[in-house]
Amino acid sequence: MSRLRDNPVVILGAGPAGLGAAFQLARRGFPVTVVERSAAVGGNAGSFEIEGLRVDYGSHRLHPSCAPEILADIRALLGEDLLERRRHGRIRLRDRWIHFPLQPVDAVLHLPPAFLVGVLRDRFTPRNNSTVGDTFASVLERGLGPTICREFYFPYAEKIWGLPPTEIDAEQARRRVGARSFAKLLAKLRNAIPGLRPPGSGRFFYPRRGYGQISEAYRQAAEQAGARVLLQSPVQRIVINGNRVAGVVCCGAGRGEIPAQHVFSTIPLPLLARLADPPPPSEVQEAAAALRYRAMILIYLVLEADQFTEYDAHYFPEREIPITRLSEPKNYGLAHPPDRTVLCAELPCSTEDAVWSAADSELAALVQDALGAAGLPLRVPIRAAAVRRLEQAYPVYMLGFRRHFDVLDAWASQLEGLVSFGRQGLFAHDNTHHALAMAYAAADCLTAAGEFDRERWAQHRLRFEEHVVED
Repeated sequence: MSRLRDNPVVILGAGPAGLGAAFQLARRGFPVTVVERSAAVGGNAGSFEIEGLRVDYGSHRLHPSCAPEILADIRALLGEDLLERRRHGRIRLRDRWIHFPLQPVDAVLHLPPAFLVGVLRDRFTPRNNSTVGDTFASVLERGLGPTICREFYFPYAEKIWGLPPTEIDAEQARRRVGARSFAKLLAKLRNAIPGLRPPGSGRFFYPRRGYGQISEAYRQAAEQAGARVLLQSPVQRIVINGNRVAGVVCCGAGRGEIPAQHVFSTIPLPLLARLADPPPPSEVQEAAAALRYRAMILIYLVLEADQFTEYDAHYFPEREIPITRLSEPKNYGLAHPPDRTVLCAELPCSTEDAVWSAADSELAALVQDALGAAGLPLRVPIRAAAVRRLEQAYPVYMLGFRRHFDVLDAWASQLEGLVSFGRQGLFAHDNTHHALAMAYAAADCLTAAGEFDRERWAQHRLRFEEHVVED
């Protein structure tokens, strides 16, 4: 145990990845300090209150594909508060609503006939791919044909990432689109047929007190195992001596330098480079400046009604409707009073767009107009409206992003005692269960002797490359 005490670990960020690693390391006896700039844990996967009602930062689910070891821990931490729910969303396509996840009978009955004819024609017509190179557009058009791509994937992608599909890297298709070929699409439809569904298909887990309850439970368990969690403690500098991390300097509540033998970072990789002291070489700084993130505005409407619709989420691929998704947390399992419900609209944008600095009242009106245009007019009073802004909601995989990421990743990887992981740390779109898998893997690579097993970590990194986001 004394050898463990000689290896203090500082974890940057108190989202699921940071707290998952803290929990794993603390219960093995390592001295762990988590530093977080915000006043609450969870990051973009956290929860907060509006008008006394718990809500999340957007739409979140814990998917059944979560690793059994991790799911077992979450079940033990949350107990009966971990609910199992049925997926019940829908997608608007050519003025029609299609159930999501896709269901064969519903798709046949409700997809526009012209769309169905186009999909069938694409399936059996040899294609000369009109797109050039290996891009998001070319990968999906080769696999699915023009109809599905141009009616759904391409406009939706352009709304989310702010780029034409031909300017988005092919890795975006591999990481974000599970059914990127007709064979995979048919497999998804087959899995939706009763009697053929694999375990967990069409279902998800959700905590009774909001998605942030997962991070809150990990924090409590980590602290009970001996970890410290310092909130409102932004990192000012990451101290590097020679080729090794030596500590972290914070301001705010955790003001001062925290010595560290190991720094586990879940903060954005470009920010990690900017905080390094001394600064990294110029090519690393240039790579950090070249990586881009897409921002997100979350617009909440508190309605004086028991329920807006029966659906947990609505998806809007049309360019004419600015929001991409509308979720109703009450339908995920949150316990709201019978006379109130909350809607959360997601509006991707750039921090340089005019809408980023729009007034809350303007954004609330934008959502009302969008819902009216989609055939979902608000017919009940709005009790309150609130807005949250996320500057780094999604990494943008623009063409050529990989070479910039590789420069940053190589720099971070050669620093002794430093490991970067999680959605932000690896510039990935991954789900919470993926982020927790990274956290458990990183903790597993720190041996009882206090040495980080780089070879084992490299093997884990190869598996992370196979992650595909589940919506």
